[in-house]
Amino acid sequence: MQLKKNIRLGKIRSNLFILILFLFISLDAHSSDNLEGTFTDIKILDKISSKNILLKLKNKEETIYKDLLIKSMKCKNSEFDDNPEITAYIQVSDLTNKDKNNVFVFNGWMFSSSPSITPFDHPVYDIWLVSCY
Repeated sequence: MQLKKNIRLGKIRSNLFILILFLFISLDAHSSDNLEGTFTDIKILDKISSKNILLKLKNKEETIYKDLLIKSMKCKNSEFDDNPEITAYIQVSDLTNKDKNNVFVFNGWMFSSSPSITPFDHPVYDIWLVSCY
C-alpha cells in the first residue's frame, strides 16, 4: 500500500513541476512582447522656424516630413520601471540631397534619456525620441 502512495505522489510532483515550468516560460515570453512596440513617437524641431512637431511612426514604414524621409525600424522599452529607457533604431534620409545613392543622414539607435550618445546632426532639423508603444 505504501508503494502506491509514493507512485501517486511522484506523478503529482512531476505534473506540478511541468505546470510551473510552463507558467514561467509563458510569463517570460509575455513580458518580452510588452517591451517591444509597434509605434515610435519622435519630436522634430525645425531650427529655422523654432517650431516642433510630434510625429508618430509605425515601425518599418517610411514617413516623409518636409525634406526628411524617416523610418523607424524597431523600438523597445526597458524592463526596469524605476528608470525607464526607450530605444529605437531609426533611419533618416535627406530628400534635398540629389545624390541617388540613398545615403542616410542618420542610421542608428536613439536613446530617450541620452540623445547625445548618437546625435542626429542636421543643419535644419533636430530629432529626439519620445516614446515607444
